[in-house]
Amino acid sequence: MASAPAGSDHPVQFVSKHVDAATHSRFVQRVRRRYAAELTALPPGAPNAASLRQALNTLRGRGLDLGAALRVLRHLVLERLAVLDTEYDAPLGVVTGAVTALAELALDEALAQTLRELDELHGAPEYLDPAVPAAQGPALRRAELWIIGMGKFGARELNVSSDIDLIYVYDHDGETAGNALGRNRISNHEYFAKAVKRVHGLIGDTTEHGQVFRVDLALRPNGNSGPPAVSLGALEEYFLVQGREWERFAWLKSRVVAPREAIGSGSATALRGVVLPFVFRRYLDYNVFESLRLLHRQIREHATKRAAGHPERTHDVKLSRGGIREIEFTVQLLQVVRGGQFPELRTRPTLAALLRLERAGLMPADKARALAEAYTFLRRVEHRIQYLDDQQTHILPTRDDDLTWMAHTMGFADTCAFLHALDAHRETVAQEFDTLLGTSGGQCNGKGCQGRRSAVEDLQSVIAQLPPAFAAKVAEWCEHPRVLALREDARLRLARLVQRTGAWLEDGRVSETAALRMADWIEPLLRRESYLALLQERPSVHERLLHVLGAAKWPARYVLKHPGVIDELAGQQLYEERFDPATFEAELEARKRSLAATGEDDDEELLNLLRRAHHAETFRTLARDVEGVLTVEQVADDLSALADAVLRVTGRWCWERLKQRHREEPRHAIIGYGKLGGKELGYGSDLDIVFVYEDDDERAPEVYAAFVRKMINWLTVKTSEGDLFEIDTALRPNGNSGLLVTSFEAYANYQQNRGSNTAWTWEHQAITRARFVLGAPDLAPRFDAVREAVITAPRDHRALADEIRAMRERVRQAHPVKAGRFDIKHSPGGMVDVEFVVQYLVLAHSARHPALRGNTGNIALLLQAEQAGLLKPGMGRAAADAYRALRLLQHRARLDETGTQIERATVAPHAQAVEALWAHVLGT
Repeated sequence: MASAPAGSDHPVQFVSKHVDAATHSRFVQRVRRRYAAELTALPPGAPNAASLRQALNTLRGRGLDLGAALRVLRHLVLERLAVLDTEYDAPLGVVTGAVTALAELALDEALAQTLRELDELHGAPEYLDPAVPAAQGPALRRAELWIIGMGKFGARELNVSSDIDLIYVYDHDGETAGNALGRNRISNHEYFAKAVKRVHGLIGDTTEHGQVFRVDLALRPNGNSGPPAVSLGALEEYFLVQGREWERFAWLKSRVVAPREAIGSGSATALRGVVLPFVFRRYLDYNVFESLRLLHRQIREHATKRAAGHPERTHDVKLSRGGIREIEFTVQLLQVVRGGQFPELRTRPTLAALLRLERAGLMPADKARALAEAYTFLRRVEHRIQYLDDQQTHILPTRDDDLTWMAHTMGFADTCAFLHALDAHRETVAQEFDTLLGTSGGQCNGKGCQGRRSAVEDLQSVIAQLPPAFAAKVAEWCEHPRVLALREDARLRLARLVQRTGAWLEDGRVSETAALRMADWIEPLLRRESYLALLQERPSVHERLLHVLGAAKWPARYVLKHPGVIDELAGQQLYEERFDPATFEAELEARKRSLAATGEDDDEELLNLLRRAHHAETFRTLARDVEGVLTVEQVADDLSALADAVLRVTGRWCWERLKQRHREEPRHAIIGYGKLGGKELGYGSDLDIVFVYEDDDERAPEVYAAFVRKMINWLTVKTSEGDLFEIDTALRPNGNSGLLVTSFEAYANYQQNRGSNTAWTWEHQAITRARFVLGAPDLAPRFDAVREAVITAPRDHRALADEIRAMRERVRQAHPVKAGRFDIKHSPGGMVDVEFVVQYLVLAHSARHPALRGNTGNIALLLQAEQAGLLKPGMGRAAADAYRALRLLQHRARLDETGTQIERATVAPHAQAVEALWAHVLGT
């Protein structure tokens, strides 16, 4: 009798494709012979938590004790899954989800029964609640035991004959209350050790009905020599003192799987605060590469030993080359390396993690898709291997009829086609794994390596091949305390970086200046070995970093200030893309949601999240800039768009967290002035902004004042990740003596000279470059109307020219220039002259010439003025070309941190073009 695979009362419906295919399984045959009467206990359809609990109750009702009922239930579930999988092509998630649900049910029931029995013997385990003041008397609480599923169990990916990796953790030490007579008190540690033993008996002991699951506790702290259950405090101390790199991969997929009550109540979330900092570092952690290589090498060596004399064992779909384990390692490596800074990568299931890696741009879509297809294929093959005899094996069968059956149920016409597809998937996996992990470069694997020179000797041996200045720096390192204090493997990494840099210097691929700046950059970071690991593991990052450092001084200083940004150089599309505000904001929101899911979204974490994202995008733009991919105008456009995006995200997050907020969406706006308003931001530019609001609520002034203060604090405060921007609000009505945020009506009246409190001419000059950056959508056209009204207002041209010339002179006096030198910005014929001329043209003539009203930038407005006949033919073009050239010189000077006062002869034609413009428009 076969179980019913589907039913109208179940949401998952299947259509048979391979009639009676499951009957080939020897395991299925045994189950149907022995448990024919029990098969109907499992409701039709794919097993889930509800149907499994119903089946368990049915079996218990037939007189089976808990242990026997769980074992029989397992047989029923596996028989059902064999049918659904091999006859109905059930999705992989249906199979792994059902086995996982069975394990969760079994542990929940076993633990509940165990705790009832132990409570009767010893009383409940208790601890003194430290949160209750001593004056109120002792407050005893029940201590909890959590069962943590590791690996595939934690990821809900159990295979059909899987063992389960468990770790038992209890929250507090203490003592039990004693039995009904107050006797048999034992420590909580002893109580929970007894609980582990009893749960193991109910789940893992072999009886006449077999086992429910094989249980493995080897992943617990100190392995098989450690206690069966550990306290949360002991676990945290173990992670800090003894936790090994490979254990981080093990804990990556960890999850509390029982008791169900603790999961539902949220009490088990205390474990999260201990595990997350251990698994995910706050920096990009490339040190794990070598740890994973070693672990993989050990697994490969073990598999090779097992296969000695047994050639069939080389066809292991899990552990052999290109197997399931290599897919898992590939995914987990990228997650562990980057999950500290990119919380959206933190997910347990392999297929879900692949999708997230693709979305994050860490894996090309075609490779992620190929690995996902290979994973699904290999897992389905693994299940068919196990359906045959219910053995925990991953090795292809040797019987021809078994292979033929596997091929047919996988949808292949014959065994050859099946094996060909299997080999193709494994080769895809192996290539991707080898590409990611590479080799250890002949590194010594232990202390017993013979004939291996020390890292210091490696450094000394390469000095003779280096250029003099770089050689002198490396020679200093041979005796530098920081270098000598490094672990030997870190010194080896440093030596290899020097050797590789030396080879590139010899080939002319990088400059000695770049090498020296890299040395200056590395030296204070030597104790943070992850950066050495990153550069060694990623030669492309190493070379690109040298190019950036060799281009100018400012990039070198920026990288020293924010070393984590160098990982941005690893992206394959770095030089092919430009800043995308929508993607930037979406990624930030996704990371915020990921932090919220684990309770880590406090203000400090979000402040750091914003800073890391901003620094990374700034560095991407910088890298494109120094490689000549972007023009100066494009750099300014991208930096301005980045500032806009940061302001939008900061505004949303601050409003969400504002205690005084009185509505879902704020009724405010940010007006950008200066370089932000003109979209001409440079690296490190401050932001000139004005805050306004329009809200009739009587609380509005106080609410928006608090909101603006919070925003400014979020933008300017220095955290461990640095700051974002300097904020200048001096252009608000009445300057620094005015309110930090004003109503839109008051702002409009001030700008349009309504009432006694009105704007000065220099403020009208400033509004020519102002723009609406963000805020309530209906305020954007209203601001544009105010701006247009201001710049088109009737003016006395002579008086306007006099005021602008006077303002220009005050600016010039504030920026003295050395005799015989030309200041690119402030000298007569410099950039400021162009900017003041354009402001005059806009304020004096935009009423009659609408083309001048747009905030399109100085170059475009000069061309428009010439076209309107306000300038002589060719004058606007010459001045625009001069402004562009001067702006480029200023940009390069700032990048290389050199002065902007130069020989006039080098820019004489440009200065003359600007002087001619000034004389024509504002000359007296």
